Amino acid sequence: MVRRRKAQPLAFLVVALAVVLTGWWQQQSGAPAPAPSAVEGSPPAGPAASSPPASSRLDPIPADHRPQLEQTLALIAKGGPFPYEKDGTVFQNREGKLPQRPRGYYREYTVPTPGASNRGARRVVQGRDGDTWYTSDHYKTFVRIDE
Repeated sequence: MVRRRKAQPLAFLVVALAVVLTGWWQQQSGAPAPAPSAVEGSPPAGPAASSPPASSRLDPIPADHRPQLEQTLALIAKGGPFPYEKDGTVFQNREGKLPQRPRGYYREYTVPTPGASNRGARRVVQGRDGDTWYTSDHYKTFVRIDE
């Protein structure tokens, strides 16, 4: 005769709790906005009544950066051609300054810096869903510009 062991109630509870916490953790890690210190200039979350004019979304950007930024945004909107080989490549968010998303979600584009002998430090980073960020200091700080 084969004896069956009774299920351990505590083990079942631990497994159930682990499943619930894993689901909660996955939801939280994909959805939360970063801390205010991590992303400077981000507007508060929530639906907007209407999209602001294109120029107002760039208000936090220094005026001398805007012409090159607008040029890069126009190239992104029409799909290129881009002046730099790295434009359109995956931005990995290693610094963790943008909201955490799956690998490949973000793409980066160069914003030309007048007088720079290389790509310079200015970039646009755009997410698959259209969330668009600008950095003038090579990923140290970001300003959200799509809203």
